[in-house]
Amino acid sequence: MAAVKLAPARFDDLDAWVAALLRPNSLLEIGVLLACAVIAWALVRLLARGIKPQETSVWFGRRGIDGVLFPMLWLLLAVLTRAALEHWFRTAVYQLALAALVALVVIRIGVKVLQLAFGASPVVRTLERSISWMAWLAMVLWVSGLLPAVLDELDQIRWKVGTSQLSLRSLIEGGLTAGAVLLVTLWISSAIESRLLRGAVGSDLSLRKAASNALRALLMFIGVLLALSSVGIDLTALSVLGGAIGVGVGFGLQKLAANYVSGFVILAERSLRIGDMIRVDTFEGRITDVRARYTVIRSLSGRESIVPNELLITSRVENLTLADPKVWQTTVISVGYDSDVDLVVRLLIEAALSQPRVLRDPAPSAALSNFGNDGLEFTLGYWIGDPENGQLNLRSAINMAILAALRANRIDIPYPQRVVRMVSQ
Repeated sequence: MAAVKLAPARFDDLDAWVAALLRPNSLLEIGVLLACAVIAWALVRLLARGIKPQETSVWFGRRGIDGVLFPMLWLLLAVLTRAALEHWFRTAVYQLALAALVALVVIRIGVKVLQLAFGASPVVRTLERSISWMAWLAMVLWVSGLLPAVLDELDQIRWKVGTSQLSLRSLIEGGLTAGAVLLVTLWISSAIESRLLRGAVGSDLSLRKAASNALRALLMFIGVLLALSSVGIDLTALSVLGGAIGVGVGFGLQKLAANYVSGFVILAERSLRIGDMIRVDTFEGRITDVRARYTVIRSLSGRESIVPNELLITSRVENLTLADPKVWQTTVISVGYDSDVDLVVRLLIEAALSQPRVLRDPAPSAALSNFGNDGLEFTLGYWIGDPENGQLNLRSAINMAILAALRANRIDIPYPQRVVRMVSQ
């Protein structure tokens, strides 16, 4: 089979491109590329069945085909098959396909890492679209042969900054390199954080969260330094900036710095852990997350409070589940003075034990606590081990059981009584 010479891709070689794409060999190239896609898809499915990745996996995504691994395998197979086909003829479709696959891999890595690190937000969606546009634009410029010419023109735009010469091309390349370094840093830190927090509960979760936050901060710091170095910024000049930042932290940013330091202290001491029931001022709830700057507390009614970490360190905080998750609850009942005291005590204890959430050890207790104005007052006390599931709902269920038991045994629940004395003149 005669080889068709195909010059390097240039915009003015459109006729040569069209002629090369219309050759019969192009159908063979398309068939081989489709076969590579099927093989890559099958390999991803097999690996997903064995590994069983999470939905947030960068490699597999949610459906396997929308992750990074599928286009990477497709690109690898395409490179290998192109090397085999080049022994018989020059490929044309492969030049377009390889450029498109490289752009797809870059887009998938950028999008998936940003989603893993920051979740779904308008800023992340804007960055995703920007990465897609830049990748596809670079692919079009490379395929059309305009990329070297565009880079040369950008290199001609220069200006002097101090003693160094900067060009628009160097800034763009440095910015892309810095973005790539930060993406890799985010990917590594997110993967380490996910592995550290997997299967952790209670105090172990808080300790791993502290290690994860410290490791992410360290990796991001190293990533920023590498990114600045790749742009061409002299890192020795940052010593002056570091001194200025220190002065700023000492004056204007002392509260912010105190919150960050307090966050690491909370996570290291484990005095407040994820899952603990706490009361701060008048707000009571369960700790759902401990960040470097603030702590998220969710009340039983569903409201969430964002509390600065410094407040949790410097103020009085009641931790209802620090040493023991059990919580003591009471309810007060008033009955008539002619009621059978022993029967009332027994009914109250039975009403508490009728609820499965009430602990049997220690057992609930009932006592005659007061001689009220309108009747005998009894206090029923009991322990629960899951306050995060609600306390008012359990107290209501026990009170309803008490009301039904008292009515069934004809025990009087007195109304408030007042004696009005009329003095005649």
